[in-house]
Amino acid sequence: MKNVLFLITCFIASSCLSQKNQSLFQDQNKFTKQDTLRGSITPEREWWDLTYYHLDIKVQPEEKFISGKNTIQYTVLKENNTLQVDLQSPLQITKVTQNNKELEVEHQGNAHFIKLQEKQNIGEVKTIDVYYEGKPKEAVNAPWDGGLSWKKDKNNNHFIATSCQRLGASVWWPNKDHMYDEVDSMLISVTNPKGLTNISNGRLRDLVVNKDNTVTSHWFVSNPINNYGVNINIGDYVHFSEVYAGEKGDLDMDYFVLRDNLEKAKKHFKDAPKMIEAFEHWFGPYPFYEDGFKLVEAPYLGMEHQSSITYGNKYKKGYLGNDLSGTGEGLKFDFIIIHESGHEWFANNITNKDIADMWIHESFTAYSENLFLDYHFGKESSAKYVIGTRRAILNDKPIIGAYHVNNEGSSDMYYKGANMLHTLRQLVEDDEKWRQILRGLNQEFYHQTVNTEQIENYLSKHTGIDLTAFFNQYLRDVRIPTLEYKIEDSELKFRWTNIVIDFDMPIQIKLNGIEQWIYPNKDWKSLKLQQNKTDVVLDEDFYIKTKLVTW
Repeated sequence: MKNVLFLITCFIASSCLSQKNQSLFQDQNKFTKQDTLRGSITPEREWWDLTYYHLDIKVQPEEKFISGKNTIQYTVLKENNTLQVDLQSPLQITKVTQNNKELEVEHQGNAHFIKLQEKQNIGEVKTIDVYYEGKPKEAVNAPWDGGLSWKKDKNNNHFIATSCQRLGASVWWPNKDHMYDEVDSMLISVTNPKGLTNISNGRLRDLVVNKDNTVTSHWFVSNPINNYGVNINIGDYVHFSEVYAGEKGDLDMDYFVLRDNLEKAKKHFKDAPKMIEAFEHWFGPYPFYEDGFKLVEAPYLGMEHQSSITYGNKYKKGYLGNDLSGTGEGLKFDFIIIHESGHEWFANNITNKDIADMWIHESFTAYSENLFLDYHFGKESSAKYVIGTRRAILNDKPIIGAYHVNNEGSSDMYYKGANMLHTLRQLVEDDEKWRQILRGLNQEFYHQTVNTEQIENYLSKHTGIDLTAFFNQYLRDVRIPTLEYKIEDSELKFRWTNIVIDFDMPIQIKLNGIEQWIYPNKDWKSLKLQQNKTDVVLDEDFYIKTKLVTW
């Protein structure tokens, strides 16, 4: 079980204590120029707005080789003649053209600076073609150490997939590899050996059988999509489907699995429509009706590729058959179907601008596991589950990472983040109001990239609570707020310790079996008791520590 807990908390990157949107103790020496080129909105990125990609590639499994081009369409926002495109070694850019004229490219590691010859007039729509080829990085431990997975199924057919959240999409195709600017739409054309099928994002526009014993599939994505959400999956796939009557009408739900797993998948994937039902209730309509919803079997655990969720949980309940909460509640659903699909709302619909704010993806999505249980199995089941996941919390470093250097925060963005949101639900004290707040988030920031400040401000406004200290405590500090209390002279005395400035979160307790709120802060407060002998029980739904003071 320790290995399972390690896997789910292994998105650990260097970070440091931070205040609102700024790091207090950044050791800038640990970040390189490449980190800055990848993680910041450079002058060579900010002047153009990405509008359309056509990724057109050939995949050669025997050679583990990719070649092709990406056509990049953009709108000029300000005058500039140098454009940054990212592509990671050992892949190489072989040529860049604009209007059939070859352009000079300056290579700085994984960042490539294209010298444009034509005047870039504000408001104009331009395109460049970036040609590339090579043997991309092979995934060592997908999806955490990603790249290309070149595997074989048990029938010795090629079984290939991409995964690149941490590394970035530029590990396998050239693009503007920063989260802040999502492409508006995209065509993905993949040529692969005949007898194998490629499944990518969006809807299949065309399938062409070529004379050289290959086939080319053309998948079109009509919604904005983040770069790491783009994927290819090549294998001996078979297909089945259903139509879900959702909030915005009929939603096409398609499933692509290895041939030998068809009957197993038809039974096991029943969690998928249950997921849509629960998450449309809590979060609002599925954000990509136009592109449909797909589950695609992959040779690794899974990933939240937009409208093309990859699945590798071995057709087991829980996380590879294990319950991450240790309560039994986690065995009531397939972890990968629920968690990765939850990212359609938080990661794919609402996307962080900077990876330092990756908690926006992972905290809400880890919390969605709890809400799935709440919808289908009840509030007690969901609370038991999310409280149980606290055993995975490390409190090693802040949840928010360092900005502008492609740096994630602590893996606590998962279950510390989920418990933070579960705590906030208690403060709201109105489950229908809380549901409307979550739905409102997905409406307010529909198909947008956002930062932590926007999410904090939205939640403060719509809960009616100033959550500044609350988020400073849980997102930017490693300490768990501790409620110290004692009974003295017929009084219950209490205060918060291990807290940030101005932390004064109220909390529910039971005094002799009767629920009531108390309002601690950093100073001792007291509550008059009706009798000397008092049974004090703290509400477990709040993610805090307690300490009975006996002196």
